[in-house]
Amino acid sequence: MALKVLIACGGTGGHLFPGVAVAEELRRRGHAPLLLVSQKEIDRTALAGREELPARALPAIGWPGFFTPRLFRFAAQLWEARGLCRALFDEVKPDAVLGMGGFTSAVPVWEARRRNIPALIHESNAVPGRVTRLMARWADRTLLGFGACAPFLAPARCEVTGTPVRTELARLDRAEAARRLGLSAEPGVRTILAIGGSQGAQGINRLVAAAVPLLKGKLDLSTVQFIHSTGAADEAAVSGAYREAGVRAEVRAFIGGGDMAAAYSLADLAVTRSGASSLTELSHYGIPAILIPFPAAADDHQTANARIYEDAGAAQLRPQSALKAEDVAEAVRNLLSDAGRTELGAMRQAASGLSVPDAAARVANEVESCAKK
Repeated sequence: MALKVLIACGGTGGHLFPGVAVAEELRRRGHAPLLLVSQKEIDRTALAGREELPARALPAIGWPGFFTPRLFRFAAQLWEARGLCRALFDEVKPDAVLGMGGFTSAVPVWEARRRNIPALIHESNAVPGRVTRLMARWADRTLLGFGACAPFLAPARCEVTGTPVRTELARLDRAEAARRLGLSAEPGVRTILAIGGSQGAQGINRLVAAAVPLLKGKLDLSTVQFIHSTGAADEAAVSGAYREAGVRAEVRAFIGGGDMAAAYSLADLAVTRSGASSLTELSHYGIPAILIPFPAAADDHQTANARIYEDAGAAQLRPQSALKAEDVAEAVRNLLSDAGRTELGAMRQAASGLSVPDAAARVANEVESCAKK
């Protein structure tokens, strides 16, 4: 029996892309998924060209805290989302609802519970977000990217599935990946991928841009190249920094799905934030990383994510508060030098060991199980 499944997954790439992966798997099984996304530009950009996956936008903003004028806007948008959700549920009559975390998930999961429709929550991070903590008590099942998250919730209702990876992130031949990005595929050229998440990260942009000139004298700059996703605000400045240093680089505000697969396929090392979805994609490709957690992340969950990868030997954790450009340059030099080749290989193997290739199928199985009950 074909199921109609609402997947609430908008707001950030970390919520959206795993939701897209589950929708692709459900569609492959003959079901009818509908994505509920936010009204942010990142959602529109990421879903461009995906006509096979229908989507609706809901107003959603993060909790602003008490005693702030923004609370009134939050309440107004919550009320608007509630009305839109009620109309949508009447129209679609879903068999199940899956929330991928974030405030886009809150109203659809609550509405499903109110109507006695099976509801599931997926939490990618090692520390659950506010919406997961709130809605997990009402959800039929809570699905986890990391087993370390279970103690924060009701373990009896949790299932570790891993975090799904969208199908467009297939490994490409190195030469093809380099061709797509206009870079070199020569065996002696190492590629560093710098990315702060779907919306960029100013802290990482500044650190990497300042570190690049410091690599002179430490590495042969003709043997390194960079792929850097900056976000719109920093694209021009970061491009200029690479040009001034004389380093080959492909700099973009946002790297789309097909080109993201090329970037991952070409990368030998990543310098990145430690959002759960980004880490999942790194492990999918077995890419070692220097992880710089976003210091303002709720409950410092990015540091908790990064520690899992550091403890496994897949990454080096570097807190941003104590980090200088010199430290980034030294870490890159150490790992890409001849002396660091063994360590880099061990990190690559450890990263691959953290991958859960069938995570989308596991989540889809749980959705089918709950819906058919």
